[in-house]
Amino acid sequence: MIKNNLTPTDLRLNDFYYDLPEERIAQTPVEPRDSSRLMVLHRDSDTIEHRVFRNIIEYIREGDVLVVNDTRVIPARIIGHRKYRWDEQLGEKVLTGSTAPVELLLLKQRENDIWETLAGPGKRAKPGDVIEFGDGILEAHVLEIIEGGCRVVKLIVNRGADNVFAALDLLGTMPLPPYITHKLENPERYQTVYSRNLGSAAAPTAGLHFTPELLKKIEKKGCAVVPVLLHVGLGTFRPVKEEKIADHEMHSEYICVSEESAKIINERRASGGRVIAVGTTSCRVLESASDDDGILHPVDTDTGIFIYPGYKFKIVDALITNFHLPESTLLMLVSALASREQIMRAYETAVKEEYRFFSFGDAMFIQ
Repeated sequence: MIKNNLTPTDLRLNDFYYDLPEERIAQTPVEPRDSSRLMVLHRDSDTIEHRVFRNIIEYIREGDVLVVNDTRVIPARIIGHRKYRWDEQLGEKVLTGSTAPVELLLLKQRENDIWETLAGPGKRAKPGDVIEFGDGILEAHVLEIIEGGCRVVKLIVNRGADNVFAALDLLGTMPLPPYITHKLENPERYQTVYSRNLGSAAAPTAGLHFTPELLKKIEKKGCAVVPVLLHVGLGTFRPVKEEKIADHEMHSEYICVSEESAKIINERRASGGRVIAVGTTSCRVLESASDDDGILHPVDTDTGIFIYPGYKFKIVDALITNFHLPESTLLMLVSALASREQIMRAYETAVKEEYRFFSFGDAMFIQ
């Protein structure tokens, strides 16, 4: 039963739970990209339409602005072994002789070659440890352990590549979510067609439905397509563990809005156009960089914004998104734009109508 009229302080984690049969989790992307299904949720009338994603153009108006996240996923999962550790007492390196695997998932670039990572198992990635990848092509020097058990490491390229990103191309694999068990034959299918800026540990999956041809048709209709940037890291997919939703804290992620993008979006909005965010990441950028008057400002910073029911949106008018995991911050965000009751009913309908869920699944347009 869906509980109605809950206040933000009343909200509990299980208020965002729904039953999802395992067979509804999409394991592979559909071809072509824009042939996935599209649920259109009309907030004002609380009605639903069932369409195909390429029909999205029928709901986009002249004067609107479509805001996309042009981040690009890096091969962020690397597996190596602990080569040596620094012994403070001896003041020298001590070889470990270990061949046991150590896996790092690169989450966020702090500066230069300093990264926040997830390490497994953590006991093989302690401060002072040096982890070797690809027979010495790349090393990770573990500097410290921070909140959530993440490791801060310095990556050093020894040979075979010009920089860290080139080394990752040689050694890394695409960090698909754990619920995707099938092998991805073409890694580009986990990238949007407009991806440009390397740095994400996961794809902004709402954008996976767009083709270059569909984007051209949208622009021809008079809707601007404008990029912003959020490098997807732990903040987007970190599970909520607190029972009270308001107690959850998001991990920060890097965002950027250029002066040109801010100018176009503000002009379109001032002229009566709608701001349509493609994905929860674009939505979080826009809401982080806007003031209370709905003016978007250029930024180059981090955000830890957590959007859940009770939040008052400043600039986003509509949202294109996928169907999200139960009890996730992403489900909470979409429940803030519509309402929790509308979203939970829509998800019940999606399960009943056999929509495909999660990263390679179908889409929803909330307007």
